[in-house]
Amino acid sequence: MLAIFKSIRMKLTFWYTFILLSTLVAFGLVAYTYSSEKLQENLDRSLQNEVKWVNNFIKAKAGKVKPSKKFALKKKPPLPAAIEAPAALEETTEQTDPDPDADIWNQIYEHTLLNPKKTMIEVTDTSGIVIFRSYSVADESLMIGATPLNTIKTTTLPSAQGQDLRVAAMTTEKFSIYVAYPLAELKDVLENLFSIFLIFVPIALAISIAGGYILAYTSLRPVDLVTRTALRITAENLDQQIPHHGVDDEIGRLVSTFNNMIKRLHDSFDKIKQFTIDASHELRTPLTIMRGEAELALRNPKEADEYRRVLASNLEEILRLSAIIDSLHTLSKADQGQDVFSVEPTNLRDLVEELYEDCEMLASKKQIAIEVKKKESVSIMGDKARLRQLFLNLIDNAIKYTPERGTVSLLLERQNGFAIVQVADTGIGIPKDEQGKIFDRFYRVDKARSREMGGSGLGLSIAKWIAELHHGHIEVESEPKKGSTFSVFLPIE
Repeated sequence: MLAIFKSIRMKLTFWYTFILLSTLVAFGLVAYTYSSEKLQENLDRSLQNEVKWVNNFIKAKAGKVKPSKKFALKKKPPLPAAIEAPAALEETTEQTDPDPDADIWNQIYEHTLLNPKKTMIEVTDTSGIVIFRSYSVADESLMIGATPLNTIKTTTLPSAQGQDLRVAAMTTEKFSIYVAYPLAELKDVLENLFSIFLIFVPIALAISIAGGYILAYTSLRPVDLVTRTALRITAENLDQQIPHHGVDDEIGRLVSTFNNMIKRLHDSFDKIKQFTIDASHELRTPLTIMRGEAELALRNPKEADEYRRVLASNLEEILRLSAIIDSLHTLSKADQGQDVFSVEPTNLRDLVEELYEDCEMLASKKQIAIEVKKKESVSIMGDKARLRQLFLNLIDNAIKYTPERGTVSLLLERQNGFAIVQVADTGIGIPKDEQGKIFDRFYRVDKARSREMGGSGLGLSIAKWIAELHHGHIEVESEPKKGSTFSVFLPIE
């Protein structure tokens, strides 16, 4: 059960549902609070307007009445309540003589009946005696205490029946006006709104869970396809690719990344296979020569000179094996990052001068001329021993592949923040299509001729690694039968 909730699909569904539920709850709270405040505000405004209307109406009508009869209703019983049948009003009207004051209260009463809201109106004189009331709730009164003169005050008044009333009151020089409205109406509206949210939120939650799961399933289905396809790919079928759905989205980029990684693995496996084949071939050839010569020497008795010749040949092959093994060991340590790299100030001019002396010794057998075209004073931070190995490998290759009485030249200069060391020869050259492969391990343009010259195909790989170790690189320019130029670029800073 717990494994289900660990899947990305369920996590996405959960978070999607959680965020939606939080949004709905927050929206509900805000809507409920806002509606409650707005309803209260609108009710207060309506009550205040009603108070103003009653006040203005009484003032306008009272001006036409004689002073002695202006508030005659103080001495008469109040009119029947608004909630009583209109017949009560008619009966009162019939029993009462035409009176301007009575006409005022009758019109206010009619206004109350015609008002769609359950508005309650009460008017008292300055001593608190009720002179008009548009409702009947026993002996209850809407009076809320002292109010500022000609200022409308709004408050909530609890009734004896347990029904809260919202009351707006205003006191003038001769009377007080009270207008009320039951808050139960507002509470009913808010309760209905709350009920709507209680019904709507679970439905929206259920829809979001289903929709979120379907959306997550649809979005992650290509990932399952990638997973299943990747599981089927092994070292034996690295040429297989994961199908791309043709859209450059996150899944599409993931598939492209996987395919590129598989291609790199395929190339790496091919290189490892080729390296294994080349390494076994390079090691087998000297061993085969040594075994053959030893078997011939043991087959029949030989003179001492003959045995010495066999031993000398075997020693030559042993030295070749030792050189190959040393080179492989160096590259292996480099691949694992275990090689010790000592950084110190190195004067390349002094190093080139030392190499020049070594070059003359190596080139003397083939009568090859060694010359230094340019030798500027340049110092860099690097490993002197490794740099010497780098340049010596390039010079050794130049001498090997340069015919007798050829020329090998050295150059050292500073250019654009780089120290440039060039080794140029007048040798056999390298075809254009082969120049990108010469730094691969055990790769040789002419394998038979290289083996005769004692080459193992690892010198340029080591040279490239040392250059990159110093944050530099090697460039090659070559033309068949005209020679090659290897340029090493090493940053001065």
